[in-house]
Amino acid sequence: MNTTIQKLSHIPGLDGLRGIAALMVMLFHFNWLPLGISLINKVVVFGQTGVDLFFVLSGFLITRILISTKSQKNYFTNFYIRRALRIFPLYYGFLIATYFILPLFKIGETPPFSHQIWYYLYMQHIPDTFPTLHSSGPGHFWSLAVEEHFYLFWPLLVYFLPRKHLIWACLGIILLSIVLRIILLNFDIGVFYFTLCRFDALAIGSLLAYLESTNKLFVYRKYFLNIGIYSFVLLLISWLFTGGQHRDSVQIIKSTITAVFYSCVVAYLSIQNPQNLMSRIVENRFLVFTGKISYGLYVFHPLIYSFTETTDYIHPITNLLVYCSLTYLVAYIIYEKYEKLFLKFKKSFEYT
Repeated sequence: MNTTIQKLSHIPGLDGLRGIAALMVMLFHFNWLPLGISLINKVVVFGQTGVDLFFVLSGFLITRILISTKSQKNYFTNFYIRRALRIFPLYYGFLIATYFILPLFKIGETPPFSHQIWYYLYMQHIPDTFPTLHSSGPGHFWSLAVEEHFYLFWPLLVYFLPRKHLIWACLGIILLSIVLRIILLNFDIGVFYFTLCRFDALAIGSLLAYLESTNKLFVYRKYFLNIGIYSFVLLLISWLFTGGQHRDSVQIIKSTITAVFYSCVVAYLSIQNPQNLMSRIVENRFLVFTGKISYGLYVFHPLIYSFTETTDYIHPITNLLVYCSLTYLVAYIIYEKYEKLFLKFKKSFEYT
């Protein structure tokens, strides 16, 4: 078997785009009501879709790595060890802090092990979806579980399927997510957290990686622009007329349309001249830095906000500045002093 790998070019704009996704989620979780400006509350609700942007980026970046290293004899070993070094230390470290360290300082309580186990196994989406089951842990970790579930089976499909069949695998996963949302909503079961209902965004990102591997991204560039505009208009109409109403008909298709829009942005940044306006915006140092520490920002921002949130004697803008500054500081320190301790071992599992 040929063990050479396809050379992957770095796409700087995607670092900044990851930073934008982190900022969107942080601003979405901030309480804007004390400002008394309804338009701000209406706009920042879009920050919730920062998770969809994370999913599309993950699907795209992971799949392009998998496709390019498919011929490597250490394909599975390198992929899973590198993913574990990137994800597990901060994930489990934060769980330990939440369950056992913070309660020592009277911050929260240690829940029963039966409530913790769902998080240790990355299965928190089950009690989040079916309320008769009980779990206790960082609520925002549901999205990390979705990505981890995708990593469990997607490398197998990329490895065993001929590359030309990956397009059908991606389309099948997208269709599966939509159908499952229809079925679950028909039984009044929530679909927001359930893994199989959220795979469509990861599959759409993976579809982009497949098109890149076949040199089709540039060929289809005009379609990405048109589809991106149309999907954004649909999201805008949904936001204006059905925002906050939790209509099942909207829930069925909204996350797919959102992922399509973000995939067009990713595709545009991947094929356009780096001197264009969008590239210059997302490649600025602040957003690239934000993208570098985005994992820590995502993990820590609700905890930091719980410390900084006030209702009376601090102006909301001051509160926002303190919240963001402390979150950035903590995420940077954690990245430099903790995450890097594990990331350096990735060098031992480089691809040939």
